[in-house]
Amino acid sequence: MQTQTGSAAAIKHIPPMSTAPAGFSIENDLPRGFAAFYLPLHETFTARQQDLIATRRRVLEASQQGRKPQYLPASEAQGDWRIEIPDWVRDQRNQMTGPADDHELCVKLLNSGSPAVMVDLEDSMANEFPLTLRGIDNTIAMYYGELTYVDKKRGGNVVGIKPSNTVLWTRVRGLHLAQAGIYEEPTSAALFDLALLVYKLDFARLKHPLAIYISKSESAAEGLWWRDVFQAVAVAKGLDEHAIKAMALVEAFPFAYEIEEFAYNLRDHLLGLNLGRWDYMASLIDYNLEDPNWVLPDRNTIPHDVAFFQNLRERIPEVSHRHGLLAVGGMTALFPDRSNPELNARALAVLEQDKRNESNALFDGAWTGHPDQNTIAVAQFPAPNQGFKRKPGANATPDLLPSIEGVGQKTETGTRAAVRTVIRYRHGYLSGLGASLLDGFMEDLATDRIYRLMIAQRIRHGMHSAADVTRFFGEELAKLLSEPAAQDPAEAEKFREARRQSEAMITEGYHDPI
Repeated sequence: MQTQTGSAAAIKHIPPMSTAPAGFSIENDLPRGFAAFYLPLHETFTARQQDLIATRRRVLEASQQGRKPQYLPASEAQGDWRIEIPDWVRDQRNQMTGPADDHELCVKLLNSGSPAVMVDLEDSMANEFPLTLRGIDNTIAMYYGELTYVDKKRGGNVVGIKPSNTVLWTRVRGLHLAQAGIYEEPTSAALFDLALLVYKLDFARLKHPLAIYISKSESAAEGLWWRDVFQAVAVAKGLDEHAIKAMALVEAFPFAYEIEEFAYNLRDHLLGLNLGRWDYMASLIDYNLEDPNWVLPDRNTIPHDVAFFQNLRERIPEVSHRHGLLAVGGMTALFPDRSNPELNARALAVLEQDKRNESNALFDGAWTGHPDQNTIAVAQFPAPNQGFKRKPGANATPDLLPSIEGVGQKTETGTRAAVRTVIRYRHGYLSGLGASLLDGFMEDLATDRIYRLMIAQRIRHGMHSAADVTRFFGEELAKLLSEPAAQDPAEAEKFREARRQSEAMITEGYHDPI
């Protein structure tokens, strides 16, 4: 994990960078030949990764000092270039997502009937080396149709993957993350995940080209890093340099201004853009943390069609369809629950409204995370890729920082709910879970980051004092410790550690995604 502000001592409770276990050897503990395959990639691309991260920090600092990101000047990237979408990826009306280390969920997603599945090595997984290796192995088994799980609810039957035309995407860890324990110095986690996946895969067994999801991008220049990485890894494997295809998440405030240039830089590989709206919301807060006019309301009082999302929903399909790229919408956080009919009905109604809004904005599909959501999600999109339609008069360069005056509510109740959520999320993380279903909402690293930034912002601008927030943490922890789940002493201590880590990340200014 890379630190942002605060001394090492002050952030001692923050989870460290993902590290291979003591005694690990890339030569002996990973497939034979991988060490020789990976070393030249590491030597070429990790230094470039670190340079890009340094640039990100400068842009963040400038934004917090009032020099906000802007659209880039006219260039060839804004011209009439166009890609051709291959047949295997034309229907992306729903992309179901889930953590790669969860055998059961991965099988259920592939058996859901969804046009696509995005298996995740990043935000919905705890960033721990053994889990990453398990996730990569599960992903390979998914590509081969061989992953199974034991259905303990139905007599211990072994359930496998049913044959289908579902497109399988893999989200590797983002460019922002480093992996320790491979060499004396850290290596790029994104590069490591991609290289190990490619090295272990038998491409002759794949139904379609390897399809990678790129996350957490922040500039057009990063598209060149990914382009060069894709081509170098493919060539090292003995493949055509354009063998790897990709979609990219729009999850960062400065990146939203540069998506067209990023797409141009990656045009030999890129097939679409996705609005990763929860990370995008967190990034909006981070890049505008010093602005007293941009204090975020309680998260669940923000309407789904709030202007800062809706304006970006206009930009992404317009840019994408102009160049023949797909545009995919974001995740609906409220999850269905068959055991709770009232919540189940509300979750599916919210899903339908949310995905219809994305369809009306001319997105070609959406993200969901529960098999029961697939039918409703797909039904909101009239046809695969919507024929790359464009809205007459659509604004490709809308205001990406509209006023939030009058949006939602800012309450102590909302702050306490955020405190309770970050403690519970971090408790799950310490238990090896990167995503947890809490009060009907699927919370992963992105939503945890929203809440931590929201609390930090409220301290910064005087809505609460730091002492108030410490008191909230103490009182919400006490409530959690009184509940049945915390009666085991080990679980109680884990809740206390979760509180320590969460509060430290807020008060010491650690806002980067893990």
